Amino acid sequence: MTDLRIIFRSLRVRLFSTIVTVLTVAIAVGLLLTLLILRESGQSAFERGAGNAELLVSADNSPLVSVLNGIFYANPPRNPISMTKYESIRDSFPWKWTVPMQLGDSYQGQPVVATNSDFFTEFQPIAGQPWVFTEGRRFARPYELVVGAEAARTTGLVIGDRVPLTHGFSGSREGGHVHDTHLFEVVGILEPTGASHDRALFTDLTGSWVLHAEDRLEREGTSDASAAAHDDEEHDDHGHDHGHDHDHGHAHIHVEVEDLTDADRMITGILMAVPSRSGRSGASAVLPQAFDMLRRDTSITVASPANQIERLFAIVGNVDQLFVAMAIAVLLSSGIGILLALWNSMEQRRRQIAILRVLGCSQGRVFSLVITESVLIGIGGALTGVFACWLGSLLAASELRERLGLVIEPELDPATILVVIAGTLVLAAAAGLGPAIRAYRTPVARNLRPIS
Repeated sequence: MTDLRIIFRSLRVRLFSTIVTVLTVAIAVGLLLTLLILRESGQSAFERGAGNAELLVSADNSPLVSVLNGIFYANPPRNPISMTKYESIRDSFPWKWTVPMQLGDSYQGQPVVATNSDFFTEFQPIAGQPWVFTEGRRFARPYELVVGAEAARTTGLVIGDRVPLTHGFSGSREGGHVHDTHLFEVVGILEPTGASHDRALFTDLTGSWVLHAEDRLEREGTSDASAAAHDDEEHDDHGHDHGHDHDHGHAHIHVEVEDLTDADRMITGILMAVPSRSGRSGASAVLPQAFDMLRRDTSITVASPANQIERLFAIVGNVDQLFVAMAIAVLLSSGIGILLALWNSMEQRRRQIAILRVLGCSQGRVFSLVITESVLIGIGGALTGVFACWLGSLLAASELRERLGLVIEPELDPATILVVIAGTLVLAAAAGLGPAIRAYRTPVARNLRPIS
């Protein structure tokens, strides 16, 4: 009988214990690999989302919040910027390009970005890679929609669909009111970029301004109607108003583009880039100058997306290291599990070992059988853990995409996998040393006595 047959027969005899030990190792390996892979993939996804935007101006409370809201669409920004302010900023410096944006509407939970055509011609979702359309074209007039790849997949929108937009993002306090007086026609579907923009829909600023102008006027009209109704009730109480119909229903207010006022022309953010010398890559030398100039204006928040992403991962990095340390601790505990499983089995296998010794097995061979058994448990757990990591990474990436709009593409790095598997095997071999030494020292004569 070969050594492997002896080992596999021993594992089958203790099948439940073997399966539990393998699963313990698999969970530890899967957790560790998932944390390592998602950390690298997550940082890459954040860096992709910033694209070629070097600065982001908003009225949010902090630069980090500004980047999370303006580029990754975490929440609708609450503080607007007037177009007069935007034009002043645009004319204050020889920018390479500036792109105004307004966030605040959504469709089926996917954010809608109101902007202008420069968003598709100047801003790039991934630096060096312009937008590409799977179908259709970019919007050319109000009430036209361009749909990101992930938004198209989630909502099922196709070219020619006409849909209403909803005020507010899904789950936000502003959500729930549907702008059903204007339908937006889908005119373009974008190819996937792997960035947060895949889950967004894009439309012209003018159409969005009209929607919000009508909402504003209706709110003002409702307020006036309520006040009038209150006055009428007072007249009735004093007997001064008889025979009047108090029906204060009103038709929907319609606003034309030319009716828009400065109070209606609002945005929530500005993407910007500074000029750089032809043929040079990396940050422009004038970027710090432009950044400092904007920061003097206390009414706005200026953020460098690249710097804020680095800051975010510096903050997350400490927590991330804690999770990795916890995963390593779980892996060590799985090694202890292998040790206990084999150690406890030695008491039941003393007679088997003694018989093997009588049949010609040397002490060294018995030692190697136990070590090999321990390593095989480690191999089974490591391979199962790699599969669990792959499955867990896909599920985690799906949740991050649905909840945060962060598009992560998990990639199993072969070098990382090999290092973790090798470490697991070394740990398993070390865990088998104690039981192997115990088997090595098993006395033959004592354990061959008849069982009374």
